[in-house]
Amino acid sequence: MSDKVDIYSDSGKLLKSGVDLMDLAPARNAAIGRIITDTKRSVAINLAGIQGALASGKMGGKGRQILGRELDYDVVGNASAIEAAVKDLVKVDNGDDSNVKSLNGGKQLLVQVSTSRINAGADYVSATTVGAAAVTQALLDQFNTDMFDAPIVKAAVWGSYPQTMDLMGGNVASILNIPQNNEGLGFSLRNIMANHIAAITKKSAMNAASLSAIYEQTGEFEMGNAVGMFERHQLLGLACQGFNANNIVYDTVKENGKTGTIGTVVQSIVGRAIEDGVISVDTTAPSGYKFYKANDVPMWNAYTAAGTLAATLVNCGAGRSPQHVSSTLLYFNDIIEKETGLTGCDYGKVQGVAVGFSFFSHSIYGGGGPGVFNGNHVVTRHSRGFGIPCISAAVALDAGTQMFTPEMTSGLVGDVFGSIKEFREPIAAVAGAL
Repeated sequence: MSDKVDIYSDSGKLLKSGVDLMDLAPARNAAIGRIITDTKRSVAINLAGIQGALASGKMGGKGRQILGRELDYDVVGNASAIEAAVKDLVKVDNGDDSNVKSLNGGKQLLVQVSTSRINAGADYVSATTVGAAAVTQALLDQFNTDMFDAPIVKAAVWGSYPQTMDLMGGNVASILNIPQNNEGLGFSLRNIMANHIAAITKKSAMNAASLSAIYEQTGEFEMGNAVGMFERHQLLGLACQGFNANNIVYDTVKENGKTGTIGTVVQSIVGRAIEDGVISVDTTAPSGYKFYKANDVPMWNAYTAAGTLAATLVNCGAGRSPQHVSSTLLYFNDIIEKETGLTGCDYGKVQGVAVGFSFFSHSIYGGGGPGVFNGNHVVTRHSRGFGIPCISAAVALDAGTQMFTPEMTSGLVGDVFGSIKEFREPIAAVAGAL
């Protein structure tokens, strides 16, 4: 079958036609490359948070306060001077691609270290460490801090690092988790929680799914799951689920948006797959039940991936809550298997994710809600990148029903990273780079 696809926006508008599938590969598409590079080289600094920590002596995490060591520093009021100082400290050469920008009236600072700093390190932590060190130095210089108060300033920025590896209680935030928290090789980009994605994309559900799909599928490429015949399999899924290829997701949601259910979305996807020649009847049982065959197995998987997202948008959109995304992942694919006799999305792995996910997110275990999950989690890691985009979309549709909302967990990340258009509108960015 043809490996040319058309990319449509989240509103069903044609953005690019006749796109070669290989041009959507993370190593080829310039916009995906920029998103990944900027993810590694960007951190958000909470200047208002630093000011509050210094004023109260509360730093390093919950329940920790050093009475008598409070510092009255007007950090937010001096944001412009701090921005200039940090810019000078993080640059490698004049005119390099480092970037420092104060946001929201000086309450936050976006720090992007130069690509050369990232390339010169083995890990992706330079943005966090260099950003934190530069802000600390800028504060010491701006307020003429002496050697006795310098550790207090350091703690307000870095939190309890190095006593805790994750900068607990600090005011520096990357959307990437620390390497020590990754489940295995190549999981860095999959270790981004759904709340972060929803906050960055300003709760635009299809853009949330797209950004999440970019991270998930780039992770699959990094961990060696897209080599040889698997490359086309992953890219078709990325195109149809992540970039609304051939308008499958949008058309399906529009068709089922008012009165549809998971079951009617199954009907739509199966009908379209038959119409497009992706599947056809193989044999008919005496009862009249039709067994289908996939004329193009990776393409069928891409249709089920798009269908799983469409079912999520219809079902979780109707409820305005993400808790039933796990049952949507499960039963859309369960029903589609019974309807066709073919495998569901990701050959059953999305169903496997759904069963454990419902228990850990909000069932009798009740870990914390869908928004805190990511593709690195022991429950949700098993799908090859096709589960988490649906979870991110479901979280974007939430009307505030989670115990841990994006506003609670991801406000700083959403404000700072959401100021970058490619993060906020990834479908348009990827299409524009073709």
